Parts: sequence; C-alpha cells; structure tokens
Amino acid sequence: MKILIVFYSTYGHVYEMAKAVAQGGEQVPGADVDIRQVSETLSAEVLEKMGAVETKKAFARLPVCTVEELEKADAVIFGTPTRFGNMCGQMRQFLDATGRQWANGSLIGKVGSVFVSTATQHGGQESTILSFHTTLLHHGFVVVGLPYAFQEQMRIDEITGCSPYGASTIAGGEGQRWPSENELAGARFQGKHVAEITAKLAG
Repeated sequence: MKILIVFYSTYGHVYEMAKAVAQGGEQVPGADVDIRQVSETLSAEVLEKMGAVETKKAFARLPVCTVEELEKADAVIFGTPTRFGNMCGQMRQFLDATGRQWANGSLIGKVGSVFVSTATQHGGQESTILSFHTTLLHHGFVVVGLPYAFQEQMRIDEITGCSPYGASTIAGGEGQRWPSENELAGARFQGKHVAEITAKLAG
C-alpha cells in the first residue's frame, strides 16, 4: 500500500507537518510512505531575498515528485502553504501538469487529503483546503479530511490550527512560529487516518 506525501514549503513549516503526516501513516501495517516535494519555481535570487535559502536546505535533497508517481500511489496527501486563501503557485503548477492523468482517469479511486500552513490564525486554512479539494474531485480522488475523532482540534486553551478539512499550522507573519505539538498530533492523526482508509479500499 503506497502512501505518497507531496508538499511545497518555503521556510520549512509545511515540511515539518509532512514529516508528522508520514509518522502517522507509518503506524498502519503495510503502509509504504514516501515524501516528495514539488519543483521550485522561484529563482535563487528571489529565494535569497526572501531569506528562504537556508531553511530550504533541510529538505533540499528530497526527490522532486513527478506526476507519474501519483499514478503509482494508493493515496496522496498534499501539503501546501496558503497564498491568498489558495494553494501556492508551485503546487498549482504541479497539479496543472496532470492533464494526461485526468484524461486517462488514472487517479480515480485513489485517496486524497490536504494539510496546510498559513501566516495568521484566520489566513485561509479552510479555504485553501476546500479549494484544493476541487482539483482532487475532478481527478476522482476519494477525499479524506481530519475527523473530530481528533478531538484536540476543538481545544480553546491555546492557539492552534487543524479543522475537519485537514491538519494545519500557523506560522506567524515572519514565519517565527513553528508547528505546535497539537498541530503535529493532528498531522500524525491525519496520516494514520488516510492510511487506514486506504488499507480498507485497497483490501
């Protein structure tokens, strides 16, 4: 059972969440979990001005995903930062290259799920995931979120991401906040939940 985690991260927040998602998925017997990043579209000069060169070194050696790899997976869990309430351009470009997969119907019936990062508490976490679901549904994915069985998404004693649509983290305006343990727990839960559902469908 192949679980593929496909993400884009500028400063490492989404990558940290991706690792937690992978940890959750690996808890399910028979799950083979791989993490891939999508291609960078920004130049080295722009990344330098953004202060992202050093932070991206943490996952620079991770393989870049190809659209063909989606066809080999039983489930794909996508991770993206939010850009004005939508997925980032790098992820959009990757998905826009899946026309052949759509035409062939090669992704129909696979499990799809999404997790995100935003700068602010109400910066589009839910809208990003929901708008991402539109693409997954066009491909015929079976969409899976983060159910309220993960009850920690309802806590109000601390600022936290996560919703029934998927795990999420809040990075802060300067990227100074890293995923909390509660947010990472949500990511692990989502990874395990997706893997469990995939195992049922694959079986």
